[in-house]
Amino acid sequence: MQELVLPTTEQGIQMATGVALLHDPLLNKGTAFSLAERRALGLQGLLPPAVETLEEQAGREIENIRRLSKDINKYTRLMGLHDTNETLFYRVVRDNLEEILPIIYTPTVGTACQEFGRMFRRPRGLYIPITDRGHVAQTLRNWPHRDVRVIVVTDGERILGLGDLGASGMGIPVGKLSLYTACSGIHPAQVLPVTLDVGTDNEAFLADPHYLGLRTHRTRGEEYDAFVEEFVMAVQENLPLALIQFEDFGNANAFRLLEKYRNRVCTFNDDIQGTAATATSGMISSLRLVGGSLRDQKVLFYGAGEAAIGIASLIVSAMVSEGASLEEARQHCWLMDRNGLIVKGRDRLTEHKAPFAHDHEPITDLQTAIQELKPTALIGACAIRGAFTEPIVREMARINERPIVMALSNPTSKAECTAEQAYKWSDGRAVYTSGSPFPPVDFGGKVYVPGQGNNAYIFPGLGLGIVASQARRVTDKMFFTAAKALASLVQESDLALGRVYPPVSKIWEISATVAEGVAEVAFQDGLARIDRPDDLKALIRSMMWDPQYQDYLSAR
Repeated sequence: MQELVLPTTEQGIQMATGVALLHDPLLNKGTAFSLAERRALGLQGLLPPAVETLEEQAGREIENIRRLSKDINKYTRLMGLHDTNETLFYRVVRDNLEEILPIIYTPTVGTACQEFGRMFRRPRGLYIPITDRGHVAQTLRNWPHRDVRVIVVTDGERILGLGDLGASGMGIPVGKLSLYTACSGIHPAQVLPVTLDVGTDNEAFLADPHYLGLRTHRTRGEEYDAFVEEFVMAVQENLPLALIQFEDFGNANAFRLLEKYRNRVCTFNDDIQGTAATATSGMISSLRLVGGSLRDQKVLFYGAGEAAIGIASLIVSAMVSEGASLEEARQHCWLMDRNGLIVKGRDRLTEHKAPFAHDHEPITDLQTAIQELKPTALIGACAIRGAFTEPIVREMARINERPIVMALSNPTSKAECTAEQAYKWSDGRAVYTSGSPFPPVDFGGKVYVPGQGNNAYIFPGLGLGIVASQARRVTDKMFFTAAKALASLVQESDLALGRVYPPVSKIWEISATVAEGVAEVAFQDGLARIDRPDDLKALIRSMMWDPQYQDYLSAR
């Protein structure tokens, strides 16, 4: 009898047979294996006789998901599908993105992280505890795929607006990377979710018998830095083409690590830079409704953490590109934190806030700050539910014909105000954006469709541009280019609904456009590891994996 030569997939993955094949989520096709494949790959008798198409399978899956009433139950079913058949999972997500995005990411992923220990079924991603110091490279080599191009890593200290969730924060890297694949077509074998477990200061988790991380308080200081350094260097040695995305680190570490590594390796922080690009794009589009130029705006931020500082910094860069001086641009951005308006002379002013400390008397009340500064845009990044009260929104509407109101905190439970509140309290004049999804609002006989400033508009396309160009670094210029590319796709029909972002249903085109702009920057600025192709657009399109089943017998 002739020995069976096992096929190799398009990604170079050697196939298993029989039950082992059905248990490999990257290769499993379930009931879509043809009769010939079942005979050749030892699957006869292991599947029901019916042979289904991918479309038939996807139809059954979305039907079953819609039968579930709770989003967390939908999340659990989708993650189960992710763990058994990745092609089918991504086909379901791609075909129903607007419906499923809030389930696999914000806001439902926050609940999933909070319940991570109780919901745990199967490990996904790489867990690297600080107890592995000295052996991180060996741990990294345990990952089965060698052509990793994007890593999302967290230490779980600041998960969304929920705080320190420790190792339970793994849901965030998993969710982010599923969007890299669903939104920009980076192959699932080329992404790696990582949790650096340095302990947690969440006392409830430390006392919870279901918590799956290290049961110690957080390691900080030199030992923490040495651990992160070992991880970053292990990536450079073992996965040299990988982009490292830092995600949901605490403020102090987030800014410090970004500055430490941004000019050494290919890395960025999505909470700082991705959020900045998304919000800046929203500002650019909002001005098509409000009028005027970006450099004419005065922006007041309620919150002064990673998101606010990142947005303010990119807006300053954008204003400078329009001809403003650096100091003039900074004077147009004001920040408030829990202690009030950030002004010069304040005690213990952190390094990342200092550039936005202006000459002014201290103000501790947001409404008073609005009355004194008269901002044209109010951006919330404080994770305080209801921080934008009716008097605050009405004050913004009193001093602006079309006030820009961005309630960017997520999950939804942390939003500074809802879409309905913003439109109602401004008499329908607010240009509103949120960080979490809100349904359309019928006010005064007009239907408003609020835009969600979801980072998924930016980071998947940015990552694709980095992968396509094999860029050595990620720069602020790339983020500004991405912001402008996204804004360029907003149509007049979107603006007529009050929406300052294009529909999520167009994410494939959005990611391709963002990727092309980012890759072009890499080539122009000498950051690419490859020569620029004659047709950059064609290169990027060719790299976008479409979730379709491969005929394994033809690959032999």
